[in-house]
Amino acid sequence: MAYRFQSQAPYGRALAPATPTHSLLAQVLGITALGLCVTALAAWLFQDVGPGIGLVAMIVGFILLLSIYAVRQNETLSLVLFYAFTFAEGVGIAPVIGQYVRAFGPDVVVNAALTTGLGMFALAAIVYATGLDLRRFQGIFFIALLGLVVLGIVSIFVRFLHPETYAWLTLVIFSGLVLIDFARLRAGGDGLTPVLMATGIYLDAINIFLALLQIFGGRRSSD
Repeated sequence: MAYRFQSQAPYGRALAPATPTHSLLAQVLGITALGLCVTALAAWLFQDVGPGIGLVAMIVGFILLLSIYAVRQNETLSLVLFYAFTFAEGVGIAPVIGQYVRAFGPDVVVNAALTTGLGMFALAAIVYATGLDLRRFQGIFFIALLGLVVLGIVSIFVRFLHPETYAWLTLVIFSGLVLIDFARLRAGGDGLTPVLMATGIYLDAINIFLALLQIFGGRRSSD
């Protein structure tokens, strides 16, 4: 998947009054957690759909993602669109999850999900415990993400990059974006709405999960 918008404010300049960080953290993590539950439910309900339906759902999800940013000033509408987006994402990744379940069993999916959750918790804990702030490098990570997308498109036609190598690159880039997103959250949001921050963290989690799924599945296939 590996799509994401550069939705953050310039480093060090807030665009709106900051919300108390403890309240903001609870709000953003609550929105994100519910969104991930919606995705899991949709993936379970549509686990037997074909790749065609999954592709249509991903296109719909991308349109919904654009809409979230377009109506970001309307928090209620953007929240509704966010949950619609997370449902479409669940339908979109359902064929991928189903493929791994059929090939390697459900354990590989469970392990990828648990590792994603624990990994993101650890990265967030590092930010809040040490004050690590990588926001000044957000432009570098965004360029790296664009490069990753281009590599993914090119590798569809010219298979010069091993899928597991691509998965590791995805894991590294989105782990860095997790650190940036939680640093922004710790700093009060940099003027972003809770829904936009939740969208960023949600996309981090989904892309890390898919990367770990590829890595764990690759290990199973080589055993």
